[in-house]
Amino acid sequence: MSVSTSRGTTDALGPDPFPGSELLAALLDGMDAALCAFDASGTVTHWNREAERILGWSAQEAVGRTGFAGWAVRRADADEVQARLMSAMDAPGRQVHEFALLRKDGGRVLVRTQSAGVRGAEGKPAGVYCAFSEVHAQIDLERAIALSEALLEDASWGVVLVDVDLRPTVVNAYASRALGGGRTTLLGRPLGDLVVQGVEELEAALHHVLAEGAPGAPAEMWVTLRTAEGERRRCWRSGFLRLASPLTEEPVPLGVGWLFRDVTATKLAQQEADRLRFRTSQLHRAGRTASECEDPMEAATSLLDFALAGFADHVLLDLTAADTASGGPAPGGGAAGDSAAGGRLVRTAATPSDAPGPCLPVAGGSLPVRYGPGHPALQAVERTGSVRTSAGAGNPGAAAAWAAERRWPGDAAHALCTVLRSRGRTLGVLTFLRAANRAAFERPDTTYAETVAARVAGAVDLARAVGRPAD
Repeated sequence: MSVSTSRGTTDALGPDPFPGSELLAALLDGMDAALCAFDASGTVTHWNREAERILGWSAQEAVGRTGFAGWAVRRADADEVQARLMSAMDAPGRQVHEFALLRKDGGRVLVRTQSAGVRGAEGKPAGVYCAFSEVHAQIDLERAIALSEALLEDASWGVVLVDVDLRPTVVNAYASRALGGGRTTLLGRPLGDLVVQGVEELEAALHHVLAEGAPGAPAEMWVTLRTAEGERRRCWRSGFLRLASPLTEEPVPLGVGWLFRDVTATKLAQQEADRLRFRTSQLHRAGRTASECEDPMEAATSLLDFALAGFADHVLLDLTAADTASGGPAPGGGAAGDSAAGGRLVRTAATPSDAPGPCLPVAGGSLPVRYGPGHPALQAVERTGSVRTSAGAGNPGAAAAWAAERRWPGDAAHALCTVLRSRGRTLGVLTFLRAANRAAFERPDTTYAETVAARVAGAVDLARAVGRPAD
């Protein structure tokens, strides 16, 4: 600890640009912790500026005093404090204590100290140095460290620290599972290696945080991940924090703290609930409108207009030929089903094939639709159920050829055919079509289509029963 020892070490390493005492004083005063030192007799030999800030006593007032008695500690506590501090001179390692010290203005402050012995040139005890800080500051620091360690280990949110180049530098266990990789294999990789779709939005959010600071509320982003099992579509509710170095006067960005939670299941449930609510409302409105139609076939097309909203791009209404349908087949299929399977389906109503529009009766109808064997509409009749099919993920030309082969509009890429049944008879087929920019039909869509088909079948059956032309 002596100045002469410090100078000797510096001279041995090379020319010393600073006098040893000035360098030591600068180092002590630059410390974030308060520090004082005692020689073997208990006299204060060093006192830095942080110690002055906490207790109010300057170095000139502190250095040279024997112990803390009467000025930095109450006299009643002085002997105990001095004994505990000086005991570190003969003990190995560091000792941690908490004391109530006195400020110069008379106030008391609880500090936590770490003290250790100092050895002289011959290895004999030469004194003690003591680093101390206010207990509440130390506790705040410990809490901050504990919080960061908990977040980066087993938090129930994903935590990713991203550097200014937008590459992960720290990933916790939750985030590694969500991103589909190990905690070390994800480090340093561009986000585009992990996120197939949605990476532009994520990187834009990170850039914004680096430039402008954290947003005021969490953001929900849909992304598609590349994993060993294939691509996965996920929704992450994300919050962002700009990280800056606490060791500089001007904030220096270190990167972004990205916290997120996978809310895919919740969002899908909300979407499904919203979809169900909308479809129920559409069916209700369709039923009220259809009840005001004098012509049952007009009621059928009105039902289809309401059903199309948000569900499909095109709808085709193909009915069995009137001569076979009116023959009164037996329940379960009978003549009508057999005739339809043989190709006797007549295009009765449809939406425009080249643009959005209402479902209208086909002008000059009563001509059978030339469906080839194995056509999805004929399969629906044969099965007395519903059939879903898609063109696949081929090029647009292949999808157009797929649609043309099945006598559907050229932009069709996904189809759902469901049979029309009323009073135990097959009356035809209802075909819903979606373009390639929409998702394929799924099982809940089938349930909705069958509900619509049941209402349309009732209207078609009524039209035939009262002698209205249905094809």
